[in-house]
Amino acid sequence: MCLTNFLSEIIMIGHRGSFAAVSVVQFWERKAAVMIQIFKTEDGVIHQQDEKMPGSWIALTNPTATEILEISDTYRIDPDHLRAPLDEEERSRIEVEDEYTLVLVDIPTIEERGGKDWYVTIPLGIVTTNEVIITVCLEESSVLSAFMDGRVRDFHTFMKTRFILQVLYKNASLFLQYLRIIDKKSEVIERKLHQSQRNQELLELQELEKSLIYFTTSLRSNEVVLEKLLKSEKIKKYPEDTDLLEDVIIENKQAIEMANIYSGVLSGTMDVFASVISNNLNISMKFLATITIVMSIPTMVASFYGMNVNLDGMPFARHPYGFFIVLGFAAVLSLIVAWIFSKKDLF
Repeated sequence: MCLTNFLSEIIMIGHRGSFAAVSVVQFWERKAAVMIQIFKTEDGVIHQQDEKMPGSWIALTNPTATEILEISDTYRIDPDHLRAPLDEEERSRIEVEDEYTLVLVDIPTIEERGGKDWYVTIPLGIVTTNEVIITVCLEESSVLSAFMDGRVRDFHTFMKTRFILQVLYKNASLFLQYLRIIDKKSEVIERKLHQSQRNQELLELQELEKSLIYFTTSLRSNEVVLEKLLKSEKIKKYPEDTDLLEDVIIENKQAIEMANIYSGVLSGTMDVFASVISNNLNISMKFLATITIVMSIPTMVASFYGMNVNLDGMPFARHPYGFFIVLGFAAVLSLIVAWIFSKKDLF
Protein backbone atom coordinates (compact mmCIF):
# COMPACT_ATOMS: atom_id res chain seq x y z
CA MET A 1 0.00 0.00 0.00
CA CYS A 2 2.81 2.41 0.92
CA LEU A 3 4.67 1.54 -2.29
CA THR A 4 1.52 2.25 -4.35
CA ASN A 5 1.08 5.64 -2.72
CA PHE A 6 4.75 6.36 -3.26
CA LEU A 7 4.57 5.57 -6.99
CA SER A 8 1.33 7.52 -7.36
CA GLU A 9 2.87 10.59 -5.80
CA ILE A 10 5.95 10.34 -8.02
CA ILE A 11 3.73 10.12 -11.11
CA MET A 12 1.65 13.11 -10.03
CA ILE A 13 4.75 15.18 -9.30
CA GLY A 14 6.29 14.16 -12.61
CA HIS A 15 3.14 15.22 -14.52
CA ARG A 16 3.32 18.63 -12.86
CA GLY A 17 6.87 19.02 -14.11
CA SER A 18 8.35 19.45 -10.63
CA PHE A 19 9.85 16.02 -10.10
CA ALA A 20 13.30 17.46 -9.44
CA ALA A 21 12.00 19.47 -6.47
CA VAL A 22 11.17 16.42 -4.36
CA SER A 23 13.60 13.55 -3.87
CA VAL A 24 12.87 10.00 -2.84
CA VAL A 25 14.65 10.57 0.48
CA GLN A 26 12.52 13.62 1.25
CA PHE A 27 9.38 11.63 0.50
CA TRP A 28 10.22 8.86 2.92
CA GLU A 29 11.35 11.32 5.58
CA ARG A 30 8.01 13.10 5.29
CA LYS A 31 6.09 9.83 5.51
CA ALA A 32 8.17 8.51 8.41
CA ALA A 33 7.68 11.72 10.38
CA VAL A 34 3.97 11.04 10.83
CA MET A 35 2.68 7.61 11.62
CA ILE A 36 0.25 5.48 13.55
CA GLN A 37 1.50 2.03 14.49
CA ILE A 38 -0.62 -0.64 16.11
CA PHE A 39 0.87 -3.52 18.10
CA LYS A 40 -0.55 -6.49 19.94
CA THR A 41 1.06 -9.37 21.78
CA GLU A 42 -0.08 -12.86 20.91
CA ASP A 43 1.39 -15.90 22.68
CA GLY A 44 4.01 -13.67 24.26
CA VAL A 45 5.20 -12.30 20.90
CA ILE A 46 4.47 -8.76 19.73
CA HIS A 47 3.01 -8.26 16.26
CA GLN A 48 2.26 -5.15 14.26
CA GLN A 49 -1.31 -4.95 13.00
CA ASP A 50 -3.40 -2.84 10.66
CA GLU A 51 -6.62 -2.71 12.68
CA LYS A 52 -7.29 -1.28 16.12
CA MET A 53 -8.40 -4.06 18.45
CA PRO A 54 -9.12 -4.30 22.18
CA GLY A 55 -5.94 -5.04 24.11
CA SER A 56 -3.68 -3.45 21.51
CA TRP A 57 -1.13 -0.68 21.76
CA ILE A 58 -1.47 2.35 19.46
CA ALA A 59 1.78 4.28 19.03
CA LEU A 60 1.43 7.81 17.65
CA THR A 61 4.66 9.43 16.45
CA ASN A 62 4.31 13.12 15.55
CA PRO A 63 0.66 12.63 14.56
CA THR A 64 -1.23 15.04 12.34
CA ALA A 65 -4.31 16.93 13.49
CA THR A 66 -6.48 14.50 11.50
CA GLU A 67 -4.93 11.47 13.21
CA ILE A 68 -5.36 13.05 16.64
CA LEU A 69 -9.03 13.75 15.98
CA GLU A 70 -9.52 10.20 14.68
CA ILE A 71 -8.10 8.64 17.87
CA SER A 72 -9.92 11.21 19.99
CA ASP A 73 -13.30 10.38 18.46
CA THR A 74 -12.73 6.63 18.53
CA TYR A 75 -11.79 6.40 22.22
CA ARG A 76 -13.47 9.58 23.57
CA ILE A 77 -10.25 11.32 24.54
CA ASP A 78 -9.81 15.07 24.86
CA PRO A 79 -7.75 16.16 21.81
CA ASP A 80 -5.76 18.57 24.00
CA HIS A 81 -4.49 15.62 26.03
CA LEU A 82 -3.28 13.95 22.84
CA ARG A 83 -1.62 17.17 21.68
CA ALA A 84 0.09 17.82 25.04
CA PRO A 85 3.06 15.47 24.42
CA LEU A 86 3.78 17.31 21.16
CA ASP A 87 4.72 20.44 23.10
CA GLU A 88 8.39 20.26 24.12
CA GLU A 89 7.74 22.55 27.11
CA GLU A 90 4.87 20.45 28.51
CA ARG A 91 5.34 19.45 32.16
CA SER A 92 5.13 15.89 33.49
CA ARG A 93 1.85 15.06 35.19
CA ILE A 94 -1.07 12.62 35.52
CA GLU A 95 -4.56 13.51 34.29
CA VAL A 96 -7.35 11.21 35.48
CA GLU A 97 -10.60 11.34 33.52
CA ASP A 98 -13.73 9.17 33.55
CA GLU A 99 -12.93 7.35 30.30
CA TYR A 100 -9.13 7.35 30.40
CA THR A 101 -5.95 8.29 32.27
CA LEU A 102 -3.07 10.33 30.85
CA VAL A 103 0.47 9.81 32.16
CA LEU A 104 2.89 12.42 30.84
CA VAL A 105 6.63 12.01 31.50
CA ASP A 106 9.88 13.35 30.05
CA ILE A 107 12.17 11.02 28.13
CA PRO A 108 15.78 11.63 27.00
CA THR A 109 16.62 12.00 23.36
CA ILE A 110 19.56 13.00 21.17
CA GLU A 111 19.57 16.29 19.28
CA GLU A 112 22.14 17.02 16.61
CA ARG A 113 23.59 20.54 16.56
CA GLY A 114 26.73 21.66 14.79
CA GLY A 115 27.53 18.12 13.67
CA LYS A 116 27.58 16.81 17.25
CA ASP A 117 25.08 14.92 19.42
CA TRP A 118 23.65 16.67 22.46
CA TYR A 119 21.09 15.44 24.95
CA VAL A 120 17.68 16.97 25.65
CA THR A 121 14.32 15.76 26.91
CA ILE A 122 10.92 15.60 25.22
CA PRO A 123 7.48 14.63 26.59
CA LEU A 124 5.98 11.17 26.19
CA GLY A 125 2.26 10.68 26.74
CA ILE A 126 0.72 7.36 27.78
CA VAL A 127 -3.07 7.18 27.62
CA THR A 128 -4.84 4.14 29.07
CA THR A 129 -8.46 3.39 28.20
CA ASN A 130 -10.65 0.39 28.89
CA GLU A 131 -9.86 -1.00 25.45
CA VAL A 132 -6.36 0.06 24.40
CA ILE A 133 -3.23 1.84 25.51
CA ILE A 134 -2.00 4.80 23.46
CA THR A 135 1.44 6.44 23.41
CA VAL A 136 2.07 9.86 21.88
CA CYS A 137 5.53 11.26 21.21
CA LEU A 138 7.00 14.00 19.05
CA GLU A 139 9.64 11.69 17.54
CA GLU A 140 10.75 8.09 17.53
CA SER A 141 12.37 7.11 20.81
CA SER A 142 14.56 4.20 21.83
CA VAL A 143 12.34 3.90 24.92
CA LEU A 144 9.42 2.70 22.80
CA SER A 145 11.43 1.05 20.04
CA ALA A 146 12.60 -1.59 22.52
CA PHE A 147 8.98 -2.61 23.03
CA MET A 148 8.20 -2.49 19.31
CA ASP A 149 11.15 -4.76 18.55
CA GLY A 150 10.17 -7.28 21.22
CA ARG A 151 13.31 -6.70 23.29
CA VAL A 152 11.41 -6.28 26.58
CA ARG A 153 10.64 -9.44 28.55
CA ASP A 154 7.18 -10.13 29.97
CA PHE A 155 5.65 -7.38 27.88
CA HIS A 156 1.97 -7.69 27.00
CA THR A 157 -0.06 -4.94 25.37
CA PHE A 158 -3.20 -5.84 27.31
CA MET A 159 -1.45 -5.45 30.70
CA LYS A 160 -1.72 -1.67 30.85
CA THR A 161 -0.36 -1.03 34.35
CA ARG A 162 2.70 -3.19 33.75
CA PHE A 163 3.24 -1.52 30.39
CA ILE A 164 3.33 1.93 32.07
CA LEU A 165 5.80 0.69 34.69
CA GLN A 166 7.97 -1.03 32.08
CA VAL A 167 8.09 2.18 30.01
CA LEU A 168 9.03 4.19 33.09
CA TYR A 169 11.70 1.65 34.03
CA LYS A 170 13.13 1.67 30.50
CA ASN A 171 13.03 5.46 30.57
CA ALA A 172 14.98 5.67 33.85
CA SER A 173 17.53 3.16 32.51
CA LEU A 174 17.97 5.26 29.36
CA PHE A 175 18.57 8.34 31.51
CA LEU A 176 21.31 6.45 33.35
CA GLN A 177 22.85 5.30 30.07
CA TYR A 178 22.95 8.84 28.66
CA LEU A 179 24.34 10.18 31.95
CA ARG A 180 27.28 7.79 31.70
CA ILE A 181 27.89 8.92 28.10
CA ILE A 182 27.81 12.56 29.21
CA ASP A 183 30.32 11.78 31.96
CA LYS A 184 32.69 10.12 29.44
CA LYS A 185 32.32 13.02 27.03
CA SER A 186 33.15 15.51 29.77
CA GLU A 187 36.32 13.55 30.60
CA VAL A 188 37.44 13.68 26.96
CA ILE A 189 36.84 17.43 26.82
CA GLU A 190 38.74 17.92 30.10
CA ARG A 191 41.78 16.16 28.65
CA LYS A 192 41.65 18.50 25.65
CA LEU A 193 41.42 21.51 27.96
CA HIS A 194 44.54 20.39 29.83
CA GLN A 195 46.44 20.67 26.55
CA SER A 196 44.85 23.83 25.18
CA GLN A 197 42.30 26.16 26.78
CA ARG A 198 40.13 26.93 23.77
CA ASN A 199 36.65 28.41 23.68
CA GLN A 200 35.36 25.38 21.74
CA GLU A 201 35.95 22.97 24.63
CA LEU A 202 34.42 25.36 27.14
CA LEU A 203 31.31 25.73 24.98
CA GLU A 204 31.03 21.94 24.73
CA LEU A 205 31.25 21.66 28.52
CA GLN A 206 28.51 24.27 28.77
CA GLU A 207 26.30 22.22 26.42
CA LEU A 208 26.85 19.11 28.56
CA GLU A 209 26.02 21.07 31.70
CA LYS A 210 22.84 22.30 30.02
CA SER A 211 21.92 18.68 29.20
CA LEU A 212 22.45 17.70 32.84
CA ILE A 213 20.17 20.53 33.96
CA TYR A 214 17.48 19.30 31.55
CA PHE A 215 17.92 15.76 32.85
CA THR A 216 17.77 16.78 36.51
CA THR A 217 14.61 18.85 35.99
CA SER A 218 12.91 16.09 33.98
CA LEU A 219 13.85 13.34 36.44
CA ARG A 220 12.45 15.34 39.35
CA SER A 221 9.21 15.87 37.43
CA ASN A 222 9.06 12.16 36.66
CA GLU A 223 9.58 11.44 40.35
CA VAL A 224 6.45 13.46 41.14
CA VAL A 225 4.56 11.44 38.54
CA LEU A 226 5.75 8.19 40.14
CA GLU A 227 4.57 9.36 43.55
CA LYS A 228 1.14 10.23 42.15
CA LEU A 229 1.08 6.93 40.27
CA LEU A 230 1.77 5.14 43.53
CA LYS A 231 -1.13 6.90 45.26
CA SER A 232 -3.60 6.98 42.38
CA GLU A 233 -6.54 4.59 42.72
CA LYS A 234 -7.65 5.06 39.13
CA ILE A 235 -4.73 3.00 37.81
CA LYS A 236 -5.05 -0.57 39.05
CA LYS A 237 -2.08 -2.05 40.81
CA TYR A 238 -1.37 -5.76 40.91
CA PRO A 239 0.75 -7.61 43.48
CA GLU A 240 3.04 -9.02 40.79
CA ASP A 241 3.91 -5.47 39.68
CA THR A 242 4.99 -4.28 43.15
CA ASP A 243 8.63 -5.23 42.63
CA LEU A 244 8.65 -3.54 39.23
CA LEU A 245 7.26 -0.32 40.71
CA GLU A 246 9.95 -0.37 43.39
CA ASP A 247 12.61 -0.91 40.73
CA VAL A 248 11.28 2.05 38.75
CA ILE A 249 11.43 4.33 41.80
CA ILE A 250 14.96 3.15 42.67
CA GLU A 251 16.22 3.61 39.09
CA ASN A 252 14.70 7.08 38.90
CA LYS A 253 16.23 8.12 42.24
CA GLN A 254 19.61 6.76 41.15
CA ALA A 255 19.36 8.74 37.92
CA ILE A 256 18.56 11.90 39.90
CA GLU A 257 21.57 11.36 42.17
CA MET A 258 23.89 10.69 39.23
CA ALA A 259 22.62 13.77 37.38
CA ASN A 260 23.20 15.91 40.48
CA ILE A 261 26.70 14.49 41.00
CA TYR A 262 27.74 14.90 37.36
CA SER A 263 26.24 18.38 37.25
CA GLY A 264 28.15 19.40 40.38
CA VAL A 265 31.40 17.94 39.08
CA LEU A 266 30.97 19.55 35.67
CA SER A 267 30.08 22.92 37.18
CA GLY A 268 33.15 22.73 39.43
CA THR A 269 35.33 21.73 36.48
CA MET A 270 34.15 24.70 34.44
CA ASP A 271 34.84 27.05 37.37
CA VAL A 272 38.34 25.60 37.78
CA PHE A 273 39.18 25.97 34.09
CA ALA A 274 37.72 29.48 34.04
CA SER A 275 40.02 30.35 36.96
CA VAL A 276 42.98 28.69 35.22
CA ILE A 277 42.36 30.64 32.02
CA SER A 278 41.99 33.89 33.99
CA ASN A 279 45.18 33.13 35.91
CA ASN A 280 47.07 32.36 32.70
CA LEU A 281 45.89 35.65 31.28
CA ASN A 282 47.12 37.50 34.36
CA ILE A 283 50.52 35.78 34.10
CA SER A 284 50.77 36.72 30.42
CA MET A 285 49.84 40.32 31.14
CA LYS A 286 52.37 40.49 33.99
CA PHE A 287 55.12 39.10 31.74
CA LEU A 288 54.29 41.55 28.96
CA ALA A 289 54.23 44.48 31.41
CA THR A 290 57.66 43.47 32.77
CA ILE A 291 59.14 43.15 29.28
CA THR A 292 57.69 46.53 28.37
CA ILE A 293 59.34 48.21 31.38
CA VAL A 294 62.73 46.59 30.66
CA MET A 295 62.60 47.52 26.98
CA SER A 296 61.52 51.09 27.74
CA ILE A 297 64.92 51.93 29.39
CA PRO A 298 66.96 51.87 26.12
CA THR A 299 64.13 53.80 24.49
CA MET A 300 64.29 56.49 27.16
CA VAL A 301 68.10 56.82 26.86
CA ALA A 302 67.85 57.04 23.07
CA SER A 303 65.10 59.65 23.44
CA PHE A 304 67.30 61.83 25.67
CA TYR A 305 70.14 61.73 23.13
CA GLY A 306 67.74 62.42 20.32
CA MET A 307 66.75 65.82 21.71
CA ASN A 308 67.82 68.91 19.76
CA VAL A 309 70.18 70.43 22.41
CA ASN A 310 73.76 71.67 22.53
CA LEU A 311 76.24 68.85 22.15
CA ASP A 312 78.45 70.32 24.90
CA GLY A 313 75.84 69.38 27.49
CA MET A 314 75.45 65.76 26.40
CA PRO A 315 77.80 63.17 27.99
CA PHE A 316 80.04 61.38 25.50
CA ALA A 317 78.54 63.41 22.65
CA ARG A 318 81.98 64.21 21.17
CA HIS A 319 83.70 61.02 22.27
CA PRO A 320 84.73 58.76 19.33
CA TYR A 321 83.13 55.76 21.00
CA GLY A 322 80.25 57.70 22.53
CA PHE A 323 77.56 55.70 20.71
CA PHE A 324 78.84 52.38 22.06
CA ILE A 325 79.31 53.79 25.56
CA VAL A 326 75.73 55.05 25.71
CA LEU A 327 74.42 51.81 24.19
CA GLY A 328 76.35 49.75 26.76
CA PHE A 329 75.09 51.96 29.58
CA ALA A 330 71.46 51.45 28.47
CA ALA A 331 72.02 47.70 28.15
CA VAL A 332 73.58 47.45 31.61
CA LEU A 333 70.75 49.49 33.12
CA SER A 334 68.17 47.22 31.43
CA LEU A 335 69.93 44.10 32.71
CA ILE A 336 69.96 45.47 36.25
CA VAL A 337 66.21 46.19 36.10
CA ALA A 338 65.56 42.75 34.57
CA TRP A 339 67.60 41.11 37.37
CA ILE A 340 65.56 42.98 40.01
CA PHE A 341 62.29 41.88 38.38
CA SER A 342 63.48 38.29 38.16
CA LYS A 343 64.24 38.33 41.89
CA LYS A 344 60.66 39.43 42.47
CA ASP A 345 59.43 36.55 40.24
CA LEU A 346 57.86 38.92 37.71
CA PHE A 347 59.09 36.94 34.68
